[in-house]
Amino acid sequence: MPGDKAFQVEGRVMEALANGTYRVELANGHRLTAFVAGRAKRNFAGLKSGDNVKLQLSPYDLSAGRILIETKTAKT
Repeated sequence: MPGDKAFQVEGRVMEALANGTYRVELANGHRLTAFVAGRAKRNFAGLKSGDNVKLQLSPYDLSAGRILIETKTAKT
């Protein structure tokens, strides 16, 4: 993904898939497949369904994204 054209959005993990990929739902209801890449992979102890994450998406392919960080979840 080109860094200059990529944009960031927030979403919620719906389910964990094989090989470190996750199904994520955005606020507008769009679902996509996301993966943890790079240095962030060492810092993640594992994501569970319901965790909020920040994603980087490419404008060329909105069906896949890269998880950048886990954001704090609000207690309900």
